[in-house]
Amino acid sequence: MHRLVGPRCLSSGRCVSTRRRPLVVLDRDGVLNEDSPEFVKSAAEWRPLPGALEAVARLTQAGWRVVVATNQSGLARGKFTYQALHAMHQKCEHLLAALGGRIDGWFFCPHGPGDGCACRKPNTGLYDQIDRVFPGGFDGVPSVGDSLRDMAAAQTVGATPVLVRTGNGRRTEAELPANTTVQVADDLAAVVSHLLNNR
Repeated sequence: MHRLVGPRCLSSGRCVSTRRRPLVVLDRDGVLNEDSPEFVKSAAEWRPLPGALEAVARLTQAGWRVVVATNQSGLARGKFTYQALHAMHQKCEHLLAALGGRIDGWFFCPHGPGDGCACRKPNTGLYDQIDRVFPGGFDGVPSVGDSLRDMAAAQTVGATPVLVRTGNGRRTEAELPANTTVQVADDLAAVVSHLLNNR
């Protein structure tokens, strides 16, 4: 069961006020599920990437907290409703539960690119929201995404940015500066294998 927390944060009722387990922050589209230039607009259109949910389940079973921080400007553009977004996340959680995994919190920005909000990545408002629910800061916290704005937001808050080549990741990799400190992996499964093998 989910609850809506303000206009920007959809978080599970399982969220607690302290962080005692390692945390990882994931972008959604292109990391967990297939992305679309036409927006992912419904639960029927929400399709997990191969191996992504299994990777989240491995993190859950290893004691990690997994949260999602995602720009969802389709809300502002009228492409889908809050109810549709809720249904997408319920579908993800249902599929994860069957694998023994979970998402500990969903945090999203509903605004458009020109709205001037603080939460749309590369701004860091979503991370501020995460830190209020799971205090502890982001030093050394892996933050996985497929876009430059994901990497920029992670770097600003002191997280460890990790780029996956799924979604828009291959194009983003070509745009990274030569002296980048961004880590790059083929997909979320590869990221999780690295995290679990090096902890």
